Amino acid sequence: MRVLTIVMGETLEARNAVIEALGNHLNVDIRTYWQPDDAFFDLLRDNEIANAMLADVAGRQVADGNVAEKVTTQKKVIRDVLVGRERSPESRDLAAALDEIPGRKLTNRCGFRTADQWAKVRSLFASE
Repeated sequence: MRVLTIVMGETLEARNAVIEALGNHLNVDIRTYWQPDDAFFDLLRDNEIANAMLADVAGRQVADGNVAEKVTTQKKVIRDVLVGRERSPESRDLAAALDEIPGRKLTNRCGFRTADQWAKVRSLFASE
């Protein structure tokens, strides 16, 4: 699997439907390879997307309770959930929420190429 990972990383074009199909077929668990870091949170500046991430990791009730908060506050709550300070039965891993294969949009406001590419090949796979 390590060799396959390197070969894929070196030879396949990112952001196309083939990658989404392979990710689905190989049942890739991105949490093995990535966790959100300071750079990730520094780049997160959108209130709607931060709130959607908060809903993913802490549940809809927590997200709704923080919807009017600034992005900085929502990012702090997300971090607190991730390190276990504010875990709840609805809490889940942010890497799993963000890097699900197939990818999905966090907001309907704009396009998301990964989700759009998956939509092109989804019908080729049997549903589970």
